Amino acid sequence: MAALADRVRGRGRIAAGLLLNLLVSICIVFLNKWIYVHYGFPNMSLTLVHFVVTWLGLYICQKLDMFAPKSLSPSKLLLLALSFCGFVVFTNLSLQNNTIGTYQLAKAMTTPVIIVIQTFCYKKTFSTKIQLTLIPITVGVILNSYYDVKFNFLGTVFAALGVLVTSLYQVWVGAKQHELQVNSMQLLYYQAPMSSAMLLVAVPFFEPVFAEGGIFGPWSVSALLMVLLSGVIAFMVNLSIYWIIGNTSPITYNMFGHFKFCITLFGGYVLFKDPLSINQGLGMLCTLFGILAYTHIKLSEQEGSKSKLMQRP
Repeated sequence: MAALADRVRGRGRIAAGLLLNLLVSICIVFLNKWIYVHYGFPNMSLTLVHFVVTWLGLYICQKLDMFAPKSLSPSKLLLLALSFCGFVVFTNLSLQNNTIGTYQLAKAMTTPVIIVIQTFCYKKTFSTKIQLTLIPITVGVILNSYYDVKFNFLGTVFAALGVLVTSLYQVWVGAKQHELQVNSMQLLYYQAPMSSAMLLVAVPFFEPVFAEGGIFGPWSVSALLMVLLSGVIAFMVNLSIYWIIGNTSPITYNMFGHFKFCITLFGGYVLFKDPLSINQGLGMLCTLFGILAYTHIKLSEQEGSKSKLMQRP
């Protein structure tokens, strides 16, 4: 009975973590797009605010004894911190330069890229059925991008870089947590200030700092409040991403992420009046079909594996 209760509590915690990630991930997309469209706040500076607020949030959590910091070698986190910068900066640039529909569909490519990385770099195997589901996902993304009336080359480059770096980052997060024997808060507590320092050095080379349009330029109170709120929600997104990947897997996190797919697309067309052609709609349906097929096959395979284990003498 005690073991059953532990399993139920464990599943409840995972469900709560997934729900929190669903809510804050959708909110951060709409809020950041609103900040870019209505205030024109610079991208890297907004990312820097996110990182600093994340570190402060973790510092408060540590003081409240929500977790105990663990001594880690900075050299072991350097690549992860750098990929964290790229992950957030490039996905935000993709959001800034693309419609929400194109931005969201490009993110669907993270699953195929993770599978490629895990196949060739970590020698993991995936069934033929799983590999075949990646075809409609990829075709749908290409269709949407090709027929996007707001298509621009720069946005496509940022989206592609965002997918590549995000895939690497998500795989490395899970690997580092297991390698260093740390939980999500312990890892992010050391990584967030490292990523902040990297961006602090980089921002003056790409964006104004004190001039108009810079992070310390003249901004309205409403703009500053929106940026601060974005930072708080980003902290919740970052923490929930780490927690989900550390307690499940990068693939589980990505496939759950696709549940946000339809809601985010719908919100983009309602809130920002993004245009939608018939061919784009077909591309979205194609990608959604691939996502649903992948989820169904993955769950079926997991149930089959459990049944075989239970049948063993």
